[in-house]
Amino acid sequence: MNPDSTFLTRREALSRAGFGIGSLALAGLLNDMGLTQANAANLSPLAVRQPQFSGKAKRVIHLFMNGGPSQMDTFDPKPKLNALHGKSLPISKDLSKDKRLSGAALGSKFKFSKHGQSGIEISELFPHVAKHADDLCVVRSMFSDVPNHESALMMMNTGNLTLPRPSVGSWTLYGLGTENQSLPGFVVMCPGGLPVAQSSNWRSAFLPGIYQGVHIDTKETQSDHLISNLRNTAILPGQQRRQLGYVQQLNELHRKPRAGDPQLESRIQSLELGFRMQTEATDAFDVTQEPQSIRDMYGDTLQGRQMLMARRLAERGVRYVQVWHGAGQPWDSHNSIEEAHQRLATECDKPIAALLQDLKDRGMLEDTLVIWGGEFGRTPTAQMPLTPKVGRDHHNDGFSIWMAGGGVKGGHVHGATDDIGLSVAEGKVHVHDLHATIMHLLGFNHETLTYRYAGRDFRLTDVEGEVVKSLLA
Repeated sequence: MNPDSTFLTRREALSRAGFGIGSLALAGLLNDMGLTQANAANLSPLAVRQPQFSGKAKRVIHLFMNGGPSQMDTFDPKPKLNALHGKSLPISKDLSKDKRLSGAALGSKFKFSKHGQSGIEISELFPHVAKHADDLCVVRSMFSDVPNHESALMMMNTGNLTLPRPSVGSWTLYGLGTENQSLPGFVVMCPGGLPVAQSSNWRSAFLPGIYQGVHIDTKETQSDHLISNLRNTAILPGQQRRQLGYVQQLNELHRKPRAGDPQLESRIQSLELGFRMQTEATDAFDVTQEPQSIRDMYGDTLQGRQMLMARRLAERGVRYVQVWHGAGQPWDSHNSIEEAHQRLATECDKPIAALLQDLKDRGMLEDTLVIWGGEFGRTPTAQMPLTPKVGRDHHNDGFSIWMAGGGVKGGHVHGATDDIGLSVAEGKVHVHDLHATIMHLLGFNHETLTYRYAGRDFRLTDVEGEVVKSLLA
């Protein structure tokens, strides 16, 4: 079922409405007149919509370890690789010319132990996350098409290597709307700047611009500084509401002869959302409102604040929250991988475990899909000589991610790589399959959640992808 077949398009809804797109901004005025804001919200492209079928997940928190964490150092133990440390790998002729695999075998310095009743083996890098082993659905057989950051990031986030396509968050928002009209439905948190490929990772592309992710630089510690120019201190709220109502009347006059201009509509909708955000955005990002016990559980660190903000946003109805580890590609350990992975894991291990526990305590984990992983993994070979500064190169044929909550099978390991972590041995899961599974958990058939653009019905998974049913609870 295509949402466009059961709902009016944004253009149709706005053109049929008596006061057009300006009605969104006038919601406050309608409320003053005794009318409900809910009636106005029904005209919004962000209004809550029902999925095609009953999905287990209502929202997604995607923890993106940009740069590519090493699977054999985190969630995919390889004792045979450790035994081959320093030796040449038994690579076939087809792979012998691959420069990324030309080094000696590099075993992991980190110990793995079994955790929980499920006995999932997890590296000592994640002792706190390991306590939630029975909630994790670990996929050890992920593969993507290329081992380059930009293309792999685009594939993981949009389902396409190079072409401008809507991100997973944008598709989610397009399909479900958002439960809070005063906050963006798709929030992207990345401290200190932007990742590789920048905003292309959360673009809406040909979907209406209101579905694009809103980037927040969480390096800022003051909630008032996280979003620039959020409040207008020059006039009173009532005056601002009347002013915006007048501006929107002018916008409507400007829009009528330009009906169908998606960029114009997106700009107007963004201004309206910005106005509504004044009442709730600062509160949502203010972690100091949390009890001290909760703040202590997450930790007073950058990653701790990020994870706590993610829970607060999810709790307030934000549909898709993406949390990046940092600007650039912090997990890209071409050298000093032991030191780098230890530092990076220490930064996020406790906060991630706190997020899982907090969601569980609030009864939210069962309908919140949490995803952890990067754009690819790393090679089983050393990129540099076997010195303390040794590292691993990019590797896209067999890496690990995990999911929790939202209808996935907890305490479960899917798929496997071969004995040395060179390639997927069983249960292959392509990125398109992952996306199809995410859509299924949210209540959508990935083949029929489409948007018509340039004479064609587009979807997140293009013409590929299958739901991995063994991941479902």
